[in-house]
Parts: sequence; C-alpha cells; structure tokens
Amino acid sequence: MDFDDQLRRYFATADLAAISPDALAAGVEHMRVDFGMEKDRGRRFALWTLMHMFGVAPDLDVAFKDEADRNAARDFMEMVERAADG
Repeated sequence: MDFDDQLRRYFATADLAAISPDALAAGVEHMRVDFGMEKDRGRRFALWTLMHMFGVAPDLDVAFKDEADRNAARDFMEMVERAADG
C-alpha cells in the first residue's frame, strides 16, 4: 500500500495540510469501516498503521487476534516513536 494512494483513498488528497476537519472525520470513519471488513492480514496491518499515524487505531488486543501481529504493531509503534525523538 502506497501512503499517498491511501491518503487519496480516504481523504481525497495526498496533501496532509489540505485535509479539512470534515474530510478528516469522514476519512477516519471510512478507514474504520474498511479495517473492520478487511480479512487480508497484510492489508489489515497496513491500514492499522495508517490509523495509528492519525491517532485513531484500535487497541492491539482488539485489532489483532494473532500475537505475531500484535508484536509487529508494537515494533512499528516503537520505530515511529524513535523516529519522532530524532
């Protein structure tokens, strides 16, 4: 999944600064619906990471049944945190 493609899919733009509050709310709702319906583990994980970046990802125990997926999500969160710390 390409990040810009996902932004266009959910927010109709790849420009984060151009996302209006209404478009953000609608895009987040669309992501939540898609996440709930997605069966492919890889696509589900990718969508969860996008939701995490927007601060709307469900808790790991709710999002992932498989412990390996939860651990991968924890690794992702730690990687993002380290990158943010510089």
